[in-house]
Amino acid sequence: QVQLVEAGGGLVQAGGSLRLPCAASGSIFSILSMGWYRQAPGKQRERVAGMPSGGGVNYLDSVKGRFTISRDNAKNTVYLQMNSLSPEDTAVYYCNYRAVESNYWGQGTQVTVSS
Repeated sequence: QVQLVEAGGGLVQAGGSLRLPCAASGSIFSILSMGWYRQAPGKQRERVAGMPSGGGVNYLDSVKGRFTISRDNAKNTVYLQMNSLSPEDTAVYYCNYRAVESNYWGQGTQVTVSS
């Protein structure tokens, strides 16, 4: 059974930083991409950062230059480094693995940025 477990969320002041790890367990075959999404209250879930299996990374325009997605294959962990946070970044952040056989989601971690 595949599980994605996020951590690292919390309350931070504007201008601060957080790093969110997403640890994967279980067997995931044919990964197409890994990424981070977020959902703020009353808004649709949006993709923040993505890492296709073929290489490269992509970001939501509003986080470019502030957020960085990375991976540690040895630890089966994907990270989202978030710098220069603003109240507009407040949301529940979800880790996602998109594979040929299924689409996997973590339970989400709350990030709250105070002004």
